[in-house]
Amino acid sequence: MRLKTLILLSALLPLCLSHGWDPLGWLFRRHGQAQYFGSLQADTTGGACPEECDCPPTFPVAMYCDGRGLNTIPSIPSRIKYLYLQHNAISAVPDAALINATNLVWLFLHHNQLTSDAISKEVFLKLEGLERLFLHHNNLTSIPPNLPRALRDLRIDHNRIGKVIPTDLEGMDNLTILHLHDNNIADMGSSLKALKSLTLLDLSNNKLIKVPDALPEHLHQFYLEFNSIDSLPEGFLGGLAQLQYVRMSHNQLTDKGIPSDTFNVTGLVELDLSYNKLERIPTVSTTLQHLYLQANQIKEFTLGSFCSTVDVTNFSRLQTLRLEGNEISQEDIPLESALCLRKASSIQI
Repeated sequence: MRLKTLILLSALLPLCLSHGWDPLGWLFRRHGQAQYFGSLQADTTGGACPEECDCPPTFPVAMYCDGRGLNTIPSIPSRIKYLYLQHNAISAVPDAALINATNLVWLFLHHNQLTSDAISKEVFLKLEGLERLFLHHNNLTSIPPNLPRALRDLRIDHNRIGKVIPTDLEGMDNLTILHLHDNNIADMGSSLKALKSLTLLDLSNNKLIKVPDALPEHLHQFYLEFNSIDSLPEGFLGGLAQLQYVRMSHNQLTDKGIPSDTFNVTGLVELDLSYNKLERIPTVSTTLQHLYLQANQIKEFTLGSFCSTVDVTNFSRLQTLRLEGNEISQEDIPLESALCLRKASSIQI
């Protein structure tokens, strides 16, 4: 059998060579041919894909330029809807940069070197369908003007923004996610009032000394950790029926600064008040499931903070209770807590 194969190859070889074709060449050219045939199928509608980027033939509306060491935004074909420019050294977004990109739905520019002065004031005006804009980890000192009204997800954290004014977010009725954490924000004013659809707001690690005014009524998650807030307004959570997660650890909250029954609202699932200056356990709703109070100055275990009455039918749904780093010990937990906190898997003191 081996002999017959050799004879067949020896017979074919002169013919193949005479036609300039190597019968074994496919072994070495297979990858190159795949690229060649793939390039034949590439969509060039609205312009060819820049050499420094990838536009997969199987996903022609996406353009991948991430992590390419780019200093400027390359030419963008008009067909592109999903543009990945993160992890580069891009420092500016001039008017001409997105002139053809009017069909963009996602624009990822995070982890670059953008400054507010280098972003054109009108560059986003024509991106009427843009839903996701990622600008985190840059050098911005303000929110870019004229952001698309269709935005649903705006991430502008890890910048140097010091203030947010109402016109920054005006008309953004569709915005559901807003990441502004790790900036230098000291004042939000009433800039959140217009965000009728907002469900997640992260303002942690800023310089806030009070809770922003006019919180969006559909908030589901609200993060305010690592600020300098020492008090809460009356009825802080009263109009937020859908709010389930509140995190306010690492602030300056005191008992005096928290109005009575502030957290005694149904719907809350998780409340984090750790690393503050509380001396008492605040009253919480019986529907609360996770409560974090570690590293405060709590001196007494008040069972009434969890259950106004203690019997078989009235009990807390609390599953997690953390109290370590306070001025109480395991012996301070009353025996009645076995009924009131029957759902708690453990109480850490």
